[in-house]
Amino acid sequence: MSEVTRNVDIEKLRELIGTEVQHDGRGYQIIEILEDGPALILQHHEQPTHIQADQHGEARRKVPTTITIQILDPDSGAYSQAFRRLNLSAFL
Repeated sequence: MSEVTRNVDIEKLRELIGTEVQHDGRGYQIIEILEDGPALILQHHEQPTHIQADQHGEARRKVPTTITIQILDPDSGAYSQAFRRLNLSAFL
């Protein structure tokens, strides 16, 4: 398949919410889709390991780590390398 600009169907992406994926050897779950970008928000589903600060900057609680994966490469318009490594393109 040639690397050309992709049109991403946001509705199909929303169907992926809740899907478990592997990223850099760790298990994550897709928890949100950002239409601008577009991008996937992944949440690590093991023990909370990230300390979240409140609005005053005080560390208050541990929360799962979240990361953002861009779906399209901004330069080429093709699927980004990070998105391709999730092996989700067959679902789109």
